[in-house]
Amino acid sequence: DLSIIATPPAHRHAIKTFVTKWDDAIIREACQRELTRGGQVYFLHNEVQSIDRIARTLEEIVPEATVRIAHGQMREKELEDVMLDFYHQRFNVLVCTTIIESGIDVPTANTILIHRADKLGLAQLHQLRGRVGRSHHRAYAYLLKPPKSVMTKDAAKRLDAIASLEDLGVGFTLATHDLEIRGAGELLGEEQSGEIQEIGFTLYNELLDRAVKALKSGHMPEDEAPIEVSLNIPALLPADYLADVHHRLIMYKRIASAMTSEALKELRVELIDRFGLLPEYAKNLFLLSEIKLRCEGLGIKKLEAGAAGGHIVFTQQPKIDPITLIELIQKKPTVYQLDGQEVMRFKCELSDPEQRISFVENLLGLLSSPTAS
Repeated sequence: DLSIIATPPAHRHAIKTFVTKWDDAIIREACQRELTRGGQVYFLHNEVQSIDRIARTLEEIVPEATVRIAHGQMREKELEDVMLDFYHQRFNVLVCTTIIESGIDVPTANTILIHRADKLGLAQLHQLRGRVGRSHHRAYAYLLKPPKSVMTKDAAKRLDAIASLEDLGVGFTLATHDLEIRGAGELLGEEQSGEIQEIGFTLYNELLDRAVKALKSGHMPEDEAPIEVSLNIPALLPADYLADVHHRLIMYKRIASAMTSEALKELRVELIDRFGLLPEYAKNLFLLSEIKLRCEGLGIKKLEAGAAGGHIVFTQQPKIDPITLIELIQKKPTVYQLDGQEVMRFKCELSDPEQRISFVENLLGLLSSPTAS
């Protein structure tokens, strides 16, 4: 079997994650559920000054629980005894600080409540959430937040991200979210914060790569909008073909980033090998990607086709022989017409999707030939 970094250990379940305000009833229900099945609970409160008060409050909310405290300012022997007692199930609720973030493996502890989760970073929340769910039992994580007026916008984004990505093996995806929320420094400068958070890490990398390639070739980088191709046909990877949403997103990205027809062919072979023959909608997706590559080679920035025709928008310097274009229009003036210097329209019956695809492919072939025939 092939194991990748996103593959979870066998027999593990995703940790069910809730983001909620402090509510005695919810806290009591979460603790009682865990204690009823013979498990243990982490209650994380990351302020040593008030941790005793929180422990007393918890004892009042869940009187049947046995509550102990653990934090980094305790004597080493005292802290060790508390953690050993918790590991051996001599008590069932541990009120603690982020000292449990690493090095703790208690399979019987499968519920964690994190007080003021808005004060913790996304990677830290993910690490703390991983303290539970270390056995075959379903685990629960409750992120207790204050009112919206108290939280920062970035804190709200972090909580939304951690709650939406609760599947196993999403660490890299969360790291990407974290980078976009916090922003990253300039990759080619000394500033600790750059513009990445404005446009996203992936797009920033693409723009940077494009600029570097342009400068290496001796040209000034230009603002280039992505090529738009629309044939008004469904083009996607269906959920019943590729069920995992994260794998679908990754594959969409790989298809969109393919720079050659050969790269698209390899992706098609990979999909067929892993998931079976491509459904019709997936074939359309590869077809549109292939057409985009052809458009890029001809200097076309937009191609749209529908049931009654469509239009092509050229770049300022298209890679098409002007004579070819003129001959094409002269031979079929009722079909092809120029609309300004950058737009060519075509009018014909293309209600059948296969006919529409064939027409577009033939048109691109004519435009790429030395003379229109």
